[in-house]
Amino acid sequence: MFSTAILFLLTLIAQAQVDTTSYPNERLEIKQLLRSQKPGTVIDCDDFIAVGPKGDISFTRQQWIEAQKKEKVVFKSVMPIAGQEIIRIYEGTVAVVNVLIQVKLGIEGKDVDIKVRRLEVYHKKQGKWCRVAGQGTQVDENLFPINATGKL
Repeated sequence: MFSTAILFLLTLIAQAQVDTTSYPNERLEIKQLLRSQKPGTVIDCDDFIAVGPKGDISFTRQQWIEAQKKEKVVFKSVMPIAGQEIIRIYEGTVAVVNVLIQVKLGIEGKDVDIKVRRLEVYHKKQGKWCRVAGQGTQVDENLFPINATGKL
């Protein structure tokens, strides 16, 4: 019991150390960017690198698209779940985002609805944000149930 209480306190302290308030304007820009994404929307920098859920790596957007075709995946919708994003801004030009998204896919003609935890890195250049890196992992809700309120 004592060790559980200590672990809980350490978890709270660790969470408190994550800066989620500085650079409020940039944070708002990233939130708007996350909410405006639709399948086919291009927000990637020229040097974008993506790591897929099976460990595949793409060094261009076109390689990423080809990987999805190979797996016969069609993205129908991608929507961040409110209250499930952690946005950290560094020096006003780099954003590291952890976000839970609801994804609707078509895989080999079947509709699939999943939740994915994303880690994305954005860079602001010439006044515009673009994504330089991204990786997603499907959430196994049997092992890690999502809070019904949608809050972290």
